[in-house]
Amino acid sequence: MATAGRAHRLIARAKSVHQRAESRFPVVTHVADRMVSVNIFDSGTRIAAQSFLTAVPLLFVVAAYAPAAVRRELVASVTAVFGLTGAARAQLEQVLQPTSDDLKQTTGVVGVLMVLLSATAVSRAMQRLCKRAWEIPRTGTRIAAWRWLAWLVLWIGVLVLQGPLRDGFGAGAWLGIPLTWVSQVGLWWWTQHLLLGGKVGWKPLLPGALITATVLTTLAVTARVYMPRALDRALASYGSVGSVFVLLSWLIVVCVATAVAVSVGAVLAQEPFLAARLGSPPPLRDRERAAGEGAPGQGPG
Repeated sequence: MATAGRAHRLIARAKSVHQRAESRFPVVTHVADRMVSVNIFDSGTRIAAQSFLTAVPLLFVVAAYAPAAVRRELVASVTAVFGLTGAARAQLEQVLQPTSDDLKQTTGVVGVLMVLLSATAVSRAMQRLCKRAWEIPRTGTRIAAWRWLAWLVLWIGVLVLQGPLRDGFGAGAWLGIPLTWVSQVGLWWWTQHLLLGGKVGWKPLLPGALITATVLTTLAVTARVYMPRALDRALASYGSVGSVFVLLSWLIVVCVATAVAVSVGAVLAQEPFLAARLGSPPPLRDRERAAGEGAPGQGPG
C-alpha cells in the first residue's frame, strides 16, 4: 500500500510539474510532448535502416538497367552529397559501371520488381512519421498505395539531380546552396502533403517544410567537410565494412534530424499564433478536451 501511495504521489507531482511548465513554456512543452509521442529516435533509426537496405539493391538495379549517362549522373550526385574522394569514389564507380551483362542477368525483371516493392517500406515509414507528427489516428486514414511509389520515384529523380543542383549548375556553391534549400522546401512540402493523403492543407505544412529544408541543407554543407575524411579513415582502417558503418551512422543522423524537424514544424503550425493564420487542424490535446466537454454528463449544466 505504501509503495502504491508513493507511486500515486509521484504521478500527481509529475502532472503538476508538467502543467506548470506548459503554462510557462507552452511551445517547449508541446514540442517535448510531440517528440515523445512520435518516438523520434526509433522513427529516425527505422527510416535510416530501411533507406540503407533499399539503397544498396537499388544501386545494383540502376547499374544493370540505367543508361550510361544516368549512371554517370548518379555517381556525380552521390559524390556531391557525401563529398566522396579517392578510394570511396572509386568503389562507387566500380559498382555503377559494370563491365559485362552478368549483373543484368543476375538481377532480372522479377528482382527489379521485388526491389521496387520492398523500397516502398521507406515510403511507409516516412508516412508513419508524418502521421505521428500531425497526430493523425491510424484508424480510418488509409492512404492509396500509389502515393508510396510516387514518393519513391520522385526521390530517386531528385537524387540523380543532386550533382548539378549542388554545384549551382556550374555557378558554384554560392548558387548551389540556395538552390538546394529551395528544392528541399518544395520537396518536403510536397512529401508531407502526398504521404498524408491531403488530410492536412498546404499552408499548415509550410513551417515543417521550411525547418526541414534548413536543417538538411545545413547537414549537407557539413557532410562535404566531414564525410570525405571519415570515409577515407574508415576505408583505410576497416575496408568496405568501415565505410558502410560511417554511411549508416550519417544516415541515422540525417533521418533523426528530419523526424525532429517535421515534428517541430507540426507543433509550431498548431500553436495559436500560427494556427489561426494557416488554418491548421487542432492538436490532439484540444480534440480530446473538446470531446470531453461534449460528452454526456461532462458539459456545463
